[in-house]
Amino acid sequence: MANLEMFKKEQYINVETFRKNGVGVKTPVWFVEVNGELCFATEPYSGKVKRMHNNAVVNVAPCKMDGTVTGEWVPASIRFMQGDEIQIVDKQYSKKYGLMKTLFELPKIFSKKPERSFIAIKLQ
Repeated sequence: MANLEMFKKEQYINVETFRKNGVGVKTPVWFVEVNGELCFATEPYSGKVKRMHNNAVVNVAPCKMDGTVTGEWVPASIRFMQGDEIQIVDKQYSKKYGLMKTLFELPKIFSKKPERSFIAIKLQ
């Protein structure tokens, strides 16, 4: 199993999801570590969510904001989070990203878009 330590001081991870034809699509995302899993939130109708519904296998790597990988790629699997664990992850997001999270979410207050999908990544 890969070591979570390589992600401890990182602000972003690059998540590689896979299309039905096997082609990988890489996306940098904010994340928090909760109970031994790397967790992130995203729009529920995004391409990555669709790809993860079709294939729960992903690769992850620490990265910069622009997606430039700064460490090793690690195989992993995902699951969609539900219930109380979403609130725990959201609180961790607020703690880690603070004002940036608030500013990022400000436009959503006036939007009728659905809530976010929360995803947990288990490293292999």
